[in-house]
Amino acid sequence: MKKIVEYRKLLNVEKTVELKELKTIYRNAMKESHPDKFQGDPEGLQAAEEKSREIIEAYHFLVSINAETIKQGLPEYQETIATATITDYRYENIRLIVNFSNGSVYEYISVPKATYIKMVNADSPGRFAKRHIFSAFPYRKVSNID
Repeated sequence: MKKIVEYRKLLNVEKTVELKELKTIYRNAMKESHPDKFQGDPEGLQAAEEKSREIIEAYHFLVSINAETIKQGLPEYQETIATATITDYRYENIRLIVNFSNGSVYEYISVPKATYIKMVNADSPGRFAKRHIFSAFPYRKVSNID
């Protein structure tokens, strides 16, 4: 959740921001810190490039977990967790990345390490995830491997 809070703070948006408004805020933030505005100023250019990367990362992340995005992908997500099996999973810095047999990859955010350890030690990690992870943590679709 810390990452989400930092991104929202960077773009100065609330949890309930709509996609259209988020896009406008993103564009305005990029205008203010676009590297093209700092030609001839090497220090300013470097700072602007870093700030732009942070803004882009924050925007893409917040779009992927936005309620509208989640709602659009909900039927596919429900189908995935109901019918596809887990083919691989890994834990990285309070995020659980799960690969499914249908090629989808989802990232679950703010999963405590203790929950991950319980999943690893469960008789059926898939059943454990269905009961304790899939509906309990914020998620986003990372990719769809075909």
